Amino acid sequence: MPEGDTVYLTGRRLDAALTGHVLLRGELRHPRLVDQDLAGRAVLGVRTVGKHLLTRFDDGRSLHSHLRMDGSWHLYRPGMRWQRPAHEARALLVTGDRVAVGFALHDLELVPTDREERLVGHLGPDLLDPAWDGGHVAEALRRFTARDDHELGLVLLEQRVMAGVGNLYKAEVCFLLGLSPWTLVRDMPDPAAAITLARELLLRNKDRPQQSTTGELGRGREQWVYGRARQPCRRCGSRVRAAPQGGGVHARVTYWCPRCQPGPGPG
Repeated sequence: MPEGDTVYLTGRRLDAALTGHVLLRGELRHPRLVDQDLAGRAVLGVRTVGKHLLTRFDDGRSLHSHLRMDGSWHLYRPGMRWQRPAHEARALLVTGDRVAVGFALHDLELVPTDREERLVGHLGPDLLDPAWDGGHVAEALRRFTARDDHELGLVLLEQRVMAGVGNLYKAEVCFLLGLSPWTLVRDMPDPAAAITLARELLLRNKDRPQQSTTGELGRGREQWVYGRARQPCRRCGSRVRAAPQGGGVHARVTYWCPRCQPGPGPG
């Protein structure tokens, strides 16, 4: 599933391409929305909240989309060949000079703009909210520490605690904190540091497609442990390990260095 910074960048690009323009075509190829035609509607803006995208129109409605595991929005010039098959397209928003195609969007809904909170109100503070302040920090910390008997790695992924962290940043935050992903929240010396670090990493990468937590952008040098199972730890040389964390459909592979991140391991 895309990280919050990827969704943020997608939203920013859609906003730049569509806002202020009238749609020449506006097709929603979703079973519940095939009768909705957005042609003639002007785009007022594109907003992101965590991993959710909200495209607002001048008729008082918003198009909500969530990328899940395989969804994406692409931007093209008219006449350009699409990079994914046409049968995967679920939304088509066309202006005079740009074509926005939403591929494999399993979550797609039209809602009144003044009721967007029905879809995103359950989320914790958005780590990339431009208005982020001390109130956001306090609320995220309250939600974080309320899960004191939960594993750190799982709480970082919980969008109801704070919105935007995915599996990559989960692994990297745990590494940079020097804590095993299976550490219980109540055993963390400084829970607030996890929130600060998660936001810092997302901010660092929000304006580019490359995601680096090491400060390097060279191929294979971007992450400390994520995706590096059985490779040497960049700090101590021990082999990075990988194991599932979480149960059922929520299980995700996590990566960690047992020497740099002491504490409990997978059960």
